[in-house]
Amino acid sequence: MLRSRVQVAILIIAMMLVVAGAWVVYRTLATNHMPTDATAQFLARYWAWPLAPQGEPPPEFSNLEASLAPESCGACHPEQYADWRTSLHSHSIGPGILWQFRVLSQDESNSCLRCHAPLAEQKALMALQQGWTNAPKSPAPAYVSSDLHLQGLVCAACHVRRHQRYGPPVDALGAQNAQNPAPATRQPHDGFIAEQAFQDSRFCATCHQFPPKGRSLIGKLVENTYEEWRTSPAAGQGLACQNCHMPGKRHLWRGIHDRVMVDNSLRRELIVKRISASRLAVQAIITAPGVGHYFPTYVVPKVTVSLQLRNSAGTREIARHVIGRAVSVDMDRELSDTRIPPGGKSVVTAEISVPPGENYIEMRMDIAPAEHYVRMFESMLKRNPKMDPTTQSLLREAIQKAEATAYRLDDLVVAVPVRFGESQHAVAN
Repeated sequence: MLRSRVQVAILIIAMMLVVAGAWVVYRTLATNHMPTDATAQFLARYWAWPLAPQGEPPPEFSNLEASLAPESCGACHPEQYADWRTSLHSHSIGPGILWQFRVLSQDESNSCLRCHAPLAEQKALMALQQGWTNAPKSPAPAYVSSDLHLQGLVCAACHVRRHQRYGPPVDALGAQNAQNPAPATRQPHDGFIAEQAFQDSRFCATCHQFPPKGRSLIGKLVENTYEEWRTSPAAGQGLACQNCHMPGKRHLWRGIHDRVMVDNSLRRELIVKRISASRLAVQAIITAPGVGHYFPTYVVPKVTVSLQLRNSAGTREIARHVIGRAVSVDMDRELSDTRIPPGGKSVVTAEISVPPGENYIEMRMDIAPAEHYVRMFESMLKRNPKMDPTTQSLLREAIQKAEATAYRLDDLVVAVPVRFGESQHAVAN
C-alpha cells in the first residue's frame, strides 16, 4: 500500500508541476522581457500568492454584498452568472482534481488550488473537508458559503480583493448609465474600481503561462499560451485573449471543449483529384485562422483527422493524422508535437486506387479535449489496484467526465471525380 501511495503521489506531482508554475509568471515576466508598466504592476499585486483573506466586510454591507458566493453575484449580474455556470471555470473543481487531494499533501494540493480555487476562503474550506493538518480551527465567516471551495474559479477570485470589487472599464452604455444613476444613497458594494488590466492578455497569463524557467519538455514550456499569443497575428492585430474568449465581456471562456467555438475557428478543406484512370490524390488542409495561439495550445487535447473512402462495399480509412502535443502519462517525455502554430497549417495526404462505381471521400475530425487525462487516469487505476474505494470512485468518475467531452465536427464529403485531371473539393469555414 505504501509503494502504491508513493507511485500515485509521484505521478500526481508530475502533473501538478504542469500548473504550479503559472502563478509566479508576472514577477518573472516583469523582470525579463515585459515592461513594468502600470498594468504589470497592478497584476503583480493583484495576483500575489497566496491571496489574502477578504477580512471583515465593511459594516454598511448587506449579507448579499459581503457574500463571495457566485449566486450572490448573480442576483445583480444574472447574465454574467448564467454564462459562468456554463464555463469550465465553474467546473475547475471536480473528481479529476479531488481524487488527487486524497493522496497529496496540503502544500502540494494548494499548488493546484492556485488556479482551480484560489481564494483563501476556498483553501480553508478545502482543508476542512480533506482533514488537512493546517485546517482552520474556527468556522468560516458568514460571507463564505459552505460549498465555495467546490465551485471552482468563482467570480470573487477575479473580481474581489478585501471586499473591494474590481473590473474592466465600463463600455459606452455603461458610461451612459453611470451619468444617469438611479437614486440611491450609495452604489451596491460601494461600486467598483475600473482597471485596464481586465482587458489585457496578461490577466489571463496568470494561469495560462509558465515563466521562462518553468516546467518544460525538450526545451519547450508545457504551458505557453500567452507567449504563443504574444507572437501571433492576433496580437499584431491588437486582439487580446478576451476578444475571442470573452466576446462582448461575456463570461463564457469557450475553447477547445466547445464544438461551435472550434468549428468557427478552423478552416477545413478537402480536395480530391483524379490522377489516373484508377487512382486518386486526396488532400486535407486544416488551418486555424480564428485561433490566437497554437491549436491546441495545451498537452491535454488531441485532434484526430481521418480520411475515409466510402462506397457500396462499406467504408475504410485511407489516412489518419493526430494534431496535438502528446506527452507520456508521467509527463516526463514529449512523444510528438503536431500542433498548428498561429498562421500555420496541417496537411494530410493520401494516394489510393479506387474501384469503379460510386465513391466518396470523407474527412472526419474528432476532438478529444481531455485525451491526456483519460490516459493518465486509466493508468493510475491500472498501476494502483489497491487504491482506496473512495479515491477509485472519484478516478472512475473523472474518466467518465473526461471521455464525455469528446465530439466530432461535421464531416466533409466529396464525390470522387470520374474524369482524368478533374478535381472536387469541399470547404468548411
